[in-house]
Amino acid sequence: MDPQKGDSVAQRPALFRLAHPLVFGVLLLLLPAMTVLTAFGIAPGTAPSDVPRRWVENEVPLPDWVPEGAGSERYVTQERVLTGDTVAAILDRLGVRDPKALDFLRADRTGRLIFRQLVPGRMVQAETGPEGQLLTLRYFSSTASMLEVRRAGDTFSSRQRALADTPRLVYKAATIDSSLFAATDGAGIPDAIALQLVRIFGTDIDFHVDLRKGDRFALVYEMLYDSGELVAPGRVLEAEFVNAGHTYRAVLFHDAEGNDAYYSLDGSSRTKAFLRSPVEFSRVSSGFGRRFHPIFRNWRAHTGVDFAAPEGTRVLASADGQVVSAGVRGGYGNAIELRHGGGVTTLYGHLSRFAPGIRSGARVSQGQVIGYVGHTGWATGPHLHYEFRIAGVFQDPLRVALPKADPVSPELRAEFARVAARARATMDLVSASSPARFE
Repeated sequence: MDPQKGDSVAQRPALFRLAHPLVFGVLLLLLPAMTVLTAFGIAPGTAPSDVPRRWVENEVPLPDWVPEGAGSERYVTQERVLTGDTVAAILDRLGVRDPKALDFLRADRTGRLIFRQLVPGRMVQAETGPEGQLLTLRYFSSTASMLEVRRAGDTFSSRQRALADTPRLVYKAATIDSSLFAATDGAGIPDAIALQLVRIFGTDIDFHVDLRKGDRFALVYEMLYDSGELVAPGRVLEAEFVNAGHTYRAVLFHDAEGNDAYYSLDGSSRTKAFLRSPVEFSRVSSGFGRRFHPIFRNWRAHTGVDFAAPEGTRVLASADGQVVSAGVRGGYGNAIELRHGGGVTTLYGHLSRFAPGIRSGARVSQGQVIGYVGHTGWATGPHLHYEFRIAGVFQDPLRVALPKADPVSPELRAEFARVAARARATMDLVSASSPARFE
């Protein structure tokens, strides 16, 4: 045997053992790439060339193109029916500037039902376009049904139907840190409910000057749903307000005529004969008594109270009464004087304009919009000048004693006692809870 050959053969296993791991590793690395290349090389040729083909055409309808934001402005407002209210007055407060809508309500068989079904305390909701044209009108004749009017182009349709869902009750409590609206916003309470809260307690609490940090309130109110969709806030059913350590409570109950009204738990009416303030959420810029006149630059008697508010803010009748005069009145500018019972008259000055139907001899009800804040006459800025006279003598509107309306009638006392007991227990529970919501 050739020794060199033998050596070579003898060395092969060692060389193989050294080379094998390296070769094996390279093969492992190359194998996926080779497989992928093979796959890509074969796949395109796998489709048979004799497969039949045909074109299919379908027309797909597309909506007309509308520029972004064009015609999309829609405004939703709501109001409650006041004593003595008219449909025209309600539409005006809702911002509806659409004579065709009122004509439709008068002529339509279903639409005209709203004229006969107006009940104080019920809610009306309107959806309007940017020019005040009516798009949708909903009158909640009860918590279970509504009259609905809809616009399509230049035509209207109406129907009266039941709400698909029963009202849901919401229980809320909150503490005031800076303002009422800040507290209600923080608690998720709708503005419409906050305004009801002001009206309920506005005859005992002056929301312009009486609120204190740490005041708290609790309430139970309805939210109206239709087919699972929230459509509007409903009524406040029970409420409590603690102001400067004094607790006020109210419960919704029907009066002798069947109308909704708010009463204290002892049966006395929450409504006083006069509102403390005829302007919602303004501030007192000048009180009753002597002051330095901003125009004449001298000291003289100020016979009323000035409420500073943005121009166009609604001015409300402080009580039921009759219009003595409505027009330009010297330094008062555009002014309205109302005559009430018991020798009381009130005056509202510096108005920008009057509400529809306000003229000499017209009857008005408490809370009805009679005009709008302005700065006509001797005024340096927009505000309402409000005067209160008894037998011709000027009184401070914020301090004069105000009589209350009639209490619960004797024949309804037993029923009211049951309602009041339930309300008392509910308010004790809600007011003791942390500021939260329970539905």
